[in-house]
Amino acid sequence: MRNDSFMNAAIAEAELGLKEGGIPIGSVLVYNNEIIGRGYNRRVQKGNAILHGEMDALENAGHQAAAVYRQCTIYTTLSPCSMCSGVILLYEIPPVVIGENTTFMVEEDLLRSKGVETTVINDQ
Repeated sequence: MRNDSFMNAAIAEAELGLKEGGIPIGSVLVYNNEIIGRGYNRRVQKGNAILHGEMDALENAGHQAAAVYRQCTIYTTLSPCSMCSGVILLYEIPPVVIGENTTFMVEEDLLRSKGVETTVINDQ
């Protein structure tokens, strides 16, 4: 799969959330060119303030060794919030690919300052 295929998978996750009446933000966690975790924002559906797309994808990836996280890429349809950026830093996920950051941008500078390669697509 290429980068656009992974972002398309994250978009498909966001669409699932929208169909459920939730906030349309999706994410996938990729290891060795394979999706190991998929998720979408379920804050509205579950009444859970921390169930963001990135968090859902990480949870659905199951427990992984630290070395696996360090070799993953996380794709997210929207720029990560402070909480999700903190998890990206905690697990040392090196690259983050963001679908768009026009409607929401918080911690991209923090991620970059900590050495996380951060790419923004913005429908280029």
